[in-house]
Amino acid sequence: MLEVLLLVVGATLVSVVARRIDIPAPIALVVAGLLVSFVPGVPDYHLDPELALLVFVPPLVYADAVESSYLNLRANARPIGLLSVGLVLFTTLVVGLVAHTVIPGMPWAVAFVLGAILAPTDSVAAVAIARRLGLPRRIVTILVAESIVNDATGMTVFRMAVAVALGGTTTILQGTGEFLFGSLGGVAVGLLLAPPVRRLRCWLADAVAENAVSLLVPFGAYAIAEALHTSGVMAVLAAGLYLGHHSTGASHEARLQEKATLRLSSHLLEAVSFALIGLQLRPVLQALRTTDPLALGWYAAVVLATLLLARIAWVYPATYLPRRLSARLRNRDPAPPWRFPAAICWAGTRGVVSLAAAFAVPATMPRRDLVLFLAFAAVLGTLLVQGVGFPAVVRRLGLRDEGQAHQDDLAEAVAQETAARAAWARMEELVTSGQEAPPGHVLDRLRELADHRCSTAWERLRAAGVPAEAEPPTAAYRRLRREMLAIERGVFVRLCREGRLHDEVLRRVMHELDLEESVLSRG
Repeated sequence: MLEVLLLVVGATLVSVVARRIDIPAPIALVVAGLLVSFVPGVPDYHLDPELALLVFVPPLVYADAVESSYLNLRANARPIGLLSVGLVLFTTLVVGLVAHTVIPGMPWAVAFVLGAILAPTDSVAAVAIARRLGLPRRIVTILVAESIVNDATGMTVFRMAVAVALGGTTTILQGTGEFLFGSLGGVAVGLLLAPPVRRLRCWLADAVAENAVSLLVPFGAYAIAEALHTSGVMAVLAAGLYLGHHSTGASHEARLQEKATLRLSSHLLEAVSFALIGLQLRPVLQALRTTDPLALGWYAAVVLATLLLARIAWVYPATYLPRRLSARLRNRDPAPPWRFPAAICWAGTRGVVSLAAAFAVPATMPRRDLVLFLAFAAVLGTLLVQGVGFPAVVRRLGLRDEGQAHQDDLAEAVAQETAARAAWARMEELVTSGQEAPPGHVLDRLRELADHRCSTAWERLRAAGVPAEAEPPTAAYRRLRREMLAIERGVFVRLCREGRLHDEVLRRVMHELDLEESVLSRG
């Protein structure tokens, strides 16, 4: 128990420091874990394979699924399917073929296990950079959806490959049938489980209880699907997409809590998983001490190059070939410039799901230590090559969508004005019908709030043409209101310390001030 606590605390501290000094947290965590593993007295960390999959994969996939957009996935189903299913299978086959050919004595089944481990991408860092640099929204949407759906595909293929590597036999036809049954069965489990969970959360009508149920969903969906011999990750993905799509029916407090909880849990799991790489590298390297280090480096370089080239070899034909074959598709969705698929090719970093799969490789599988070493090396290699270099590649490609921010601001301004008018019309209806008779100053305050929401959105549109010294009214309001909130907080804290305000009252008013400041920050 103490070992687990020290691992979580240490990984969290390293991650916080790395973010503070602006270096990639995954790389810092791996290096720190490797250094700590050589400290005398530090125990070896070994995870049970089934426990590794259950602890790491379901909550991470669920958090991504809840945050994603079902409508965007449906609108871009063709490119997302080609990447998250087609590319995963293609990468598994290519990496398996290359590993079997290059590495002496590498069995076919074990080589395909390595391919399945490395097939799913983790585009979280790339997506964050893409949004910050203003890449076209469709690229961002495709990358987000790919990193979510391909986790489920990769884990399904991984399960099958491990079963074969441990002595199972299957034909291509049987393997295809098992893949389809596992995938579709997992989706069915998730979609059957999600609606009752949604109704239960609505019935509870309590934010804490709702989020307690939400935290149990990924583990429950995964366990039920696996018990039925279907894909647990597919079940988690389907349940998360369904519940995320219907999250607007939940209370505002439940949505705020769920978002914060899922982000915190994902951050902790990712930090721990990368730290575990470093901690497990020492025993893995010791197990491979009889292997020539130059040969190990050569194997790792070949696997990394295969991952990079396989993505390029798939993305460009998958982008342009369907349009060559279908005039209807060409007319509906013209071919993008070559820079679009180039950006997608470079956003192929591997991450925590690949690490979780590597941890889950059974100890009895042949060449397990070599598979773990190559998986760890490939994850680090993609983080260094693709992750660190992605901003420079994006700038070099010149893909910044200058008009997208303006279009978003315009759409928000129109929507804010429409919503404010509808809300005020309802208020006037209540007043004129006699259902409500508030004092006049209350109505004035409500109208001011509605006007403020509209003004904020429209002023954002005009900000580009306003001189820097000309501060818009709503910006001045937010700045000055923050100053007032800081003073109010200080007064509440002072009164509490003087014994003139109870702690519970302080927590309540501080929560209200925090909510107000979060709204101001949004503007």
